[in-house]
Amino acid sequence: MWKHAIEDAIEKTLKNMDRFGDRFPHVSENGAYQQIDNNDWTNGFWTGMLWLCYEYTKDDRFLTAASQSVDSFRKRLSENVVLDHHDIGFLYSLSSKAQWMVKQDESARQLTLQAADQLMKRWRESGQYIQAWGAEADTKEGGRIIIDCLLNLPLLYWASEQTGDSKYRDVAVIQADKSKRYLVRGDDSSYHTFFFNQETGEPISGATHQGNTNGSTWTRGQAWGVYGFALSYRYTKDPLYLETAKRMARYFLSHLPEDHVAYWDFNVPVDNETYRDSSASAIVAAGLQELIAQLDEHDPDHDYFQKWLIKSMTSLVQSYATIGENVEGLLKRGSYHVRGGLSPDDFMIWGDYFYLESLIRLETGNTGYWYERE
Repeated sequence: MWKHAIEDAIEKTLKNMDRFGDRFPHVSENGAYQQIDNNDWTNGFWTGMLWLCYEYTKDDRFLTAASQSVDSFRKRLSENVVLDHHDIGFLYSLSSKAQWMVKQDESARQLTLQAADQLMKRWRESGQYIQAWGAEADTKEGGRIIIDCLLNLPLLYWASEQTGDSKYRDVAVIQADKSKRYLVRGDDSSYHTFFFNQETGEPISGATHQGNTNGSTWTRGQAWGVYGFALSYRYTKDPLYLETAKRMARYFLSHLPEDHVAYWDFNVPVDNETYRDSSASAIVAAGLQELIAQLDEHDPDHDYFQKWLIKSMTSLVQSYATIGENVEGLLKRGSYHVRGGLSPDDFMIWGDYFYLESLIRLETGNTGYWYERE
């Protein structure tokens, strides 16, 4: 089943390469991807898919497209195109770092290190956090962290490994610790965002941007936590990160509906019109594989997570994937920003990426591009 799903995804990606040219898919409207320039937080996911397809097939068409895409990221960094945010890891881990890992291209390695330096510009020394959005001292955004940042931290951990400079790792650890303390609630659910006093770092309050309410649990945010803390454990071996990832995963899995694919928020009233977020389940599937790889086979969570991984991926493949359909996206029923009315039930390029990463890891063991392979 995994192999058939991968082959369908590869065929669609080949067709999309012709459709998109040098542009990038973002989210869909009416079944077709919005095609954008390299100027948003989502662009790396398409490039990551090209690298995954190249590694799986060894087809030089994917290599050419992926390499050209990395050139676009080089231009974006040199011209500082919409990089005043924390999502630099999403952009460069799956583009230039992937090129370094796959081809040992030194120029791609250097570009990725430059991207890590760009992310370090988001560090706020006075508050001791990585500011998510907006300019420094921005009255609205200046004190905000968001849970998504956990997937940007691997860029910093990696930069420390590559350079021997602990500053990158030190910042990543402080951010991960702060996320664990303030974004993860006592019942193992999560806030999407949290605000701090910009001058003192004093905690103010949890909030949401894309969830249903400030006190609800946005499922994609919970998914970032599962995978993000598992990756922080991979790099640091801090057992508290592993335990946090496990707790967040158990919460996510225990709140799923009968078909094992998440709604967009765990606290939203559910009826026939309630939106799903298949991308959240795809992220958690990737996170579960990372967790399973870190657990001893005798750990009771090992088999529990393995069973849920198969249930979730089977449901995604059989009920949410577009296998055999003449469409652009791989995974139906993703949601971007439901309350904001932005693509609440469409294809999401990050959903496609994590779905494909999960499939390929199940089939071949390829662990993607978040950390160097042994």
